[in-house]
Amino acid sequence: MNTTLRKYLLTLILLATVAITAGAQTPQKIGTVDLRKLFDNYYKTKQADAALKEEAAEMDKQRKDMIEKFRKDEQDYQTARDKASDQAVSAESRDKSKKEADKMLVDLKEREAVIQAFERTARTQLAEKQRRLRDKVLVEIREVINQKAKAAGFNLVLDSAADSFNQTPVLIYTAGDNDITEQVLGVLNANAPKEETKKAEELKK
Repeated sequence: MNTTLRKYLLTLILLATVAITAGAQTPQKIGTVDLRKLFDNYYKTKQADAALKEEAAEMDKQRKDMIEKFRKDEQDYQTARDKASDQAVSAESRDKSKKEADKMLVDLKEREAVIQAFERTARTQLAEKQRRLRDKVLVEIREVINQKAKAAGFNLVLDSAADSFNQTPVLIYTAGDNDITEQVLGVLNANAPKEETKKAEELKK
């Protein structure tokens, strides 16, 4: 290896070392945000919760109506079965009641299966809708967090409400100087309906 090449390589190594050292010494600007507070107080979260509750109430009403009719027909079945064993009436009448009771029993079992299927489907639909709405809300929240973080020059933003796998806080201490929760919440709720804005102001009092 000639002297010129050796000097060139040494220069490159020195420059790389200086760059790495300078990079390591560059201060990292870290922000914090309370993601739970943002999620709970975002007006679209409340709208989604209200819509889910309304849909759940409607499904529950349908379920109760189905069960109420089922129980009424169950009583009719019991009456028909009692008649089928009533020795005070003719054999022909008992036989007729037995056939009616058998037919009712088949119908009741089918409807019981329908009710159970309805309950399973309702739970699945509500859970899936809740997941979709939650994901949509979180995407919108993260977009605003990213905008505010970039504007503030943050290299990293930590969730101050996050817990670790063993249910201990991930963030042990922060002075709160770089917390952007209220800024983000202000952007998220900028277009909130007046009623939602009024409720939010009342909660702050």
